[in-house]
Amino acid sequence: MIMKISLKCLLFYFIIIVLTGCSMKERTDLLLLNAGKIYSVDDQNHTFEAIAVKDGKIQAIGSSEELSARYSSENVIDASGQFLYPGFIDAHCHFIGYANNLKYIDLAGSISYEEVLNRLEKSEPLASGEWLVGRGWDQNLWSDKKFPDKTELDLLYPSRPVMLIRIDGHAVLANQEALNRAGIFKSHRFRSGEVEMVDGRLSGILTENAADLMRSTVPEPDLRETIQLLERAQQLCFAAGLTSVSDAGMDYHDVLLIDSLQKQGILKMHIYAMLNPTSSNFEGFIRKGVFCTDHLMVRSVKLYADGSLGSRTALLKKPYTDDPSKTGILVNTADSMRAVVQFALLHGYQVNTHAIGDSAVRMVLDIYGSALKSQNDLRWRIEHAQVVDPKDTILFARYSIIPSIQATHATSDMTWAEDRLGQERLNGAYAYQTLLRQNGWLANGTDFPIENISPILTFYAAVSRKDLAGKPVNGFRMKDALSREEALRSISIWAARANFCEPQMGSLEVGKEANIVILDRDIMTIPISDVPKTNVLNTYRKGQKVYPK
Repeated sequence: MIMKISLKCLLFYFIIIVLTGCSMKERTDLLLLNAGKIYSVDDQNHTFEAIAVKDGKIQAIGSSEELSARYSSENVIDASGQFLYPGFIDAHCHFIGYANNLKYIDLAGSISYEEVLNRLEKSEPLASGEWLVGRGWDQNLWSDKKFPDKTELDLLYPSRPVMLIRIDGHAVLANQEALNRAGIFKSHRFRSGEVEMVDGRLSGILTENAADLMRSTVPEPDLRETIQLLERAQQLCFAAGLTSVSDAGMDYHDVLLIDSLQKQGILKMHIYAMLNPTSSNFEGFIRKGVFCTDHLMVRSVKLYADGSLGSRTALLKKPYTDDPSKTGILVNTADSMRAVVQFALLHGYQVNTHAIGDSAVRMVLDIYGSALKSQNDLRWRIEHAQVVDPKDTILFARYSIIPSIQATHATSDMTWAEDRLGQERLNGAYAYQTLLRQNGWLANGTDFPIENISPILTFYAAVSRKDLAGKPVNGFRMKDALSREEALRSISIWAARANFCEPQMGSLEVGKEANIVILDRDIMTIPISDVPKTNVLNTYRKGQKVYPK
């Protein structure tokens, strides 16, 4: 009898101990264990194998044994040797433009104007609305490399307006009906070079401000379609491993719509808004100071100094090597930019200016320098900084100006960049390592929809300086390639820093948002040629799995 009581007591105490032990564990919402490696991208580049998430933030990070002993969760994920990174950040893209482009006819990769026309004809029956709009043509991929002419469009579509947007968005081809709708005739006054004339007639090619006028003539989708397009764009971003994007040029109503959809839970993507310099943005946002929510940051203004190299509208100090009649286009005057810069400085807003040609870059450096005076932490940015006179590079460090680059631009442009610039000027082009050394960091993006949305391909281009076919064999101007660590930082913590978001995101550290991407390969160690084969398995935004749904 005594023995039976003792056994019962032992069993009772054993159960109490087990239950007490379980209850002593901290509860967590998500527990990811047994990762092949978790790249924290913290200051010491620590790696781990487990992570705990609570209330959308990282609760702990460490070994699987340590976190299993410390935490309990109803949502335990065995990462099974997969590789975890901070959710990727695109430091410069056009999210709303990308969404709208999803309804356009895809012309990217067309190897001739004939192929462009063939794609139009095949897609025309499926195109909704009166206008026929396509995007993505690039004459640099064609054998003659000349801008197309509207003659064939006029024959094919005499009464239907057609607008075809070049890959960089800085030029469009419009047929006569579209020109009529926009009110663009030979007598219309634009800056020199913005309306192309051939034999005294409009060729249909419009650049910069003229192209903007044409694009604004196309009817916008209704609200219901716009929301559907934004949701689709968001899901494509999540599928690429992106958890935050920087939209380089937003109007007032765009920001209000994004904010509304985020508050309704329709959009979960974090968006850093660069505002267009409009009166509604000045009064609605900039004059009121920084606007910030859990999903949206509004604290910068986006300016344009020049056009693009592919369209020969980037502003150069000397004429284009392959067309000495052109030096590019100044999109906005220096005086108009100075006025916006001073207004932004007064109200604590960052200034991010598109400048591609060496003349435009130098002008922006001078305008910034006159306002900033010396080194600072205001993080004003030059977007693209594609062609920089080596004599001007030091000004980035002198005024703490941040280069915001797109690594895939180098590999997209490399086959014709020397034709445009000549060998001597090429020395200051796509000089990412040189620019990195000025302040010790830079931001990286894609400029999508101009380039592929994938941050993995951005990483690959930054490190390898090769296209997806592995060319050139020895890489394009490898002295300016980034290391793998630098490339990873440029699409995570440095991109966050460029947006003033590094306290919340950009690395996997306790207290930061649980923005996580899980890959099937370790892009930090596999042969660089295998990086483009890497697949995104899961994407988490603030601890919630957003891909796959």
